[in-house]
Formats: sequence, C-alpha cells, structure tokens
Amino acid sequence: MSMADSEAAKKMTAKLTDKATFERLEKDVTAVKNDIAALADQITDALNAFAGNATKQARRGYNEARSNAESTMDDVSERGGAMMDAAQDAAYSIEESLEDIITQRPLATVGLALGIGFLMGAIWRR
Repeated sequence: MSMADSEAAKKMTAKLTDKATFERLEKDVTAVKNDIAALADQITDALNAFAGNATKQARRGYNEARSNAESTMDDVSERGGAMMDAAQDAAYSIEESLEDIITQRPLATVGLALGIGFLMGAIWRR
C-alpha cells in the first residue's frame, strides 16, 4: 500500500464515519422531536382534564350557591309570613283590648281622646 492509497483509505474512512455520525445525529434529532411532540400532547391532555375538572367544580359551586339562595329566600318568606301573622294577631288583640276599654270606661276614653286631640293641635300649630 502506498501513501496515496493510505491517504485515500483514511479519507474514505473519515467520510464513512462522518456519514454514520450524521445519520446517528439525524436519528437522535428525530427522536427528540417525537419526544417533544408526545410531551406537548400529554401537556395538552393534562390541561384539558384540569379545565374539565375546574368547569365541573364551578358548576357544582354555582348549583350549591343557587340552592342556598333559594333555601334562604324560602326561609325569609316563611319568617316574613310568620311576622305578618304575628303583627295581625297583635293588631287584633289591641283592637279587642281597645273595644273592651271603650265599652267599660267610656268617659275615660272620651277624656283620653280629647287630650290626644289637644296635644296634636298644639303640635300642629308650632
């Protein structure tokens, strides 16, 4: 083997090595691209699952709040009705008491009415 043949063999070996290295590098880059694509898909799936769970929780919270508001309104309505009934009972009771007082003591009632009328007249003039 001559020196020229030896140089040519070295160049050929270098070219084959460079080609093998390039192919291996190209293969590694393709693998990395595929891994990144798979990771992006997994991240997208995780975000979609998270968004779905957040939506479900928001709906659940809204439904609970709505139910609580309706329950509160029912309670307020019941209490308002009970208060109205109590006020009507109290007014009826006062009416009966005044009737009894007027029938039992008519002169005291007339005097009381005159006194209240005088006070209202005095206040009205000021």
